[in-house]
Formats: sequence, structure tokens, C-alpha cells
Amino acid sequence: MATVLRRAGHTDRTQVSALAERCSSILERLRDGAQSKRADDRREPLFTISRAADLVGRSSAAIREAEKDGRLPVADRTETNRRIGYTLAQLNDMRGVFGTRPWRSPDDPCAVVAVQNFKGGVGKSTVSVHLAQYLAIRGYRVLLIDCDSQASATTLFGYVPDLDLDESETLYPFLREDERRSLEYAIRRTHFDGLDLIPANLRLFQSEYEIAARMARGQGALLDRLQQGIASVSERYDVVVIDPPPALGAISLSVLRAANALVVPVPPTVMDFSSTAAFLAMLDETMQVLQEHGLETDLAFLRFVASKVDENKSMQRELMGLMGQLYGHALVRTPLKDSAEIDNASARLMTVYELDGPTTSRSVRERCLTYLDGVNAEIEIDIRSMWPSHDARLRREGLA
Repeated sequence: MATVLRRAGHTDRTQVSALAERCSSILERLRDGAQSKRADDRREPLFTISRAADLVGRSSAAIREAEKDGRLPVADRTETNRRIGYTLAQLNDMRGVFGTRPWRSPDDPCAVVAVQNFKGGVGKSTVSVHLAQYLAIRGYRVLLIDCDSQASATTLFGYVPDLDLDESETLYPFLREDERRSLEYAIRRTHFDGLDLIPANLRLFQSEYEIAARMARGQGALLDRLQQGIASVSERYDVVVIDPPPALGAISLSVLRAANALVVPVPPTVMDFSSTAAFLAMLDETMQVLQEHGLETDLAFLRFVASKVDENKSMQRELMGLMGQLYGHALVRTPLKDSAEIDNASARLMTVYELDGPTTSRSVRERCLTYLDGVNAEIEIDIRSMWPSHDARLRREGLA
């Protein structure tokens, strides 16, 4: 312990720097481990033909027929003539052949969904990344923007933010340099076909102070920068998912200004419920202030997700009931229950959607996927309800 603390009750900058360097080194080794491939080594998840048929919206027989007549390439097979599995890119090719792409019409608005809560530890990045990947698996064109300098969402895609990424590859230059006109420079493809990422790293934290200082000098239009950046690339996407910092600062205000939909993760604990009540009061006040400055926030939907739920705890069950009464239809019906699958995937710096198999047991994994798919499917319907071109399909599916 003497190498860490020189004397009890005193820690200087040198010691803090040494601790930070050690932690960074250990984290780098974890991220480079066999169970956590770096971003450029990751591959898309694979889907069986029955799962592919379900996702594409055609039968397995239709896929086989399209392979036979040459509309689709013949699937790769093992030495025993079994299909290896279809990648997401191959599923998207099938959707193109069968005309089942779920894309919005060019006249429909791009859905800009912020997963926001001003309290940390509520599962914000978990919800953001799994929602983005779920939508990509369903065939949508998705951009995930990591606005949090802690870069949790970026890390889950295999990056070591402050080693793999320079500040010029994040939002930072766009937020501080007025002459930039597009976010194109920061967009990275991921190992999920149809899902792009604008990453973050610690340097993004500096922009909070810079934007605040410039706003204090009367440059309030800076709050529109993120909105302008998203508009510069939005024609390429159906959905933009934003993972903001867990605080009410300049970047969070920019996110609220840019978003047209809001998803709020809320663990059913007294502290988190209390914090979310404060968040809603601050959100109301913030939206009012923005409106007074001609920066109105217009949300197509506001949804609450009960996250990190452990229904074995009686207090959580009581709070779940209370949340249902208070939030009504705004509360997503499916709770995102606490699961070892999510914890184990995060420990590998991955997500449940990209793991090849269970890290616990098949039944635990299937329950976890049921929770994730249930939450994300409800949000997907909310997103589709924003698009007039989907009205008829939603009615046919009994969802309108």
C-alpha cells in the first residue's frame, strides 16, 4: 500500500496519475483478451435459416428457392452439408430481394431517440446499444451516437476509447468548430451490417466547458450544433440512437434539442425513482427554458423502461406497481430484468445480441433475450408510428 499512498489521508496528483495509468493498463489487457475481441476483429452474429426467415419475413422454403434459382447466393455449408448460418449482411440482401426492407420513406422523419437519465448507473448505455443492435438486426439503418465521455457504448463495440480513438474522430471537433458542416468524418461502420457508430472518448468532456463558456458569451445557437450534425447525415438512416452523458450539461441540452423521442431507463429502487422524479422536473424546466429562447423540444414519444429489475425483492415489486400507476402507457410493458447474461456479456465488453451462445445457461439466455426483445419491440412500434408510410402496415399488423 506504501507504493500507492505516501501517508494516510494524503494523495497527490502523481499518485492519482499512477493509479489512472495502472487502471488503464489493466483495462487494455481485459479488452485485448481472448474473450473480448477488438473492433476490427469482431464479426456479425449468425442466424439459422428459420431465424433468418422470421427476420426477413419470408419462409425457409422461399429462401431455399431463391438460392436455387440464383436470386440469392448459395449459403456456405460445413463438411457435413449443414448451413453455417447467415450473417446480418446476407439477411439484408434477402430483404432487398424479397422487398421486405423496413426502411422509412424519404418523406418520413428520421427517428432521433435519446436514451436519457441524469443519474448514472441506470442502464442507459446497455439500453442504447441493445436497442441500436436490435433495430439493425430487424433491418433498419441505424446510427448510434455516443455523447458520453465515459464512452461505455463505444467500449461495447470493442474500442479502447483513449487508445484507439483520437479526439478528432468523435463529436468533439464538430461541437467546437463552427466551420464543419457534416458529421460524416466521425461515422464508423460496425460489425453489425446497417449499424454505424460515432464514438466517444474522454476528451469529449472538455467540450462541456467550451460550449458552456461560449454560451455564456451569448452563443446560444451552439445548442443546435448536434441537431445540425444529425441533419447532415440523416438521409442515410432510419433511426439515430443517442447515448448522452448522465448529467444536465451543455451536451445533454444539445441532445434534448436534437431528439424527437426520449427513452428513460428507471431501475425500480427508491434512489433511482427519486432521481427520475427530479430528472422529470429538470426536464420540464429545461424544455420551458429552451422554448423561451425559441428552441422548442418536440417529442413524438416519451417512454420509461424499468431497468435492472429484480422482482425477488419486495420493494422493487411495489415500486414497479407504483411506476405502472404513475407512468401509465408511457411505461414499456416488458421490464428489463437484471440478468447474468447482460452482466457476463458486458464483462467481455460485448452485448447479448452478439454472443454466440449462453454464458450461463440456455434458459437464462432465452429469458434475457425475451426481456430485451420485448422492450425493444415496443420502442420499435413507437418509432414506426412516427412514419406515415408505415401507417397501413401497422394497421394490418394490428399495431396501430
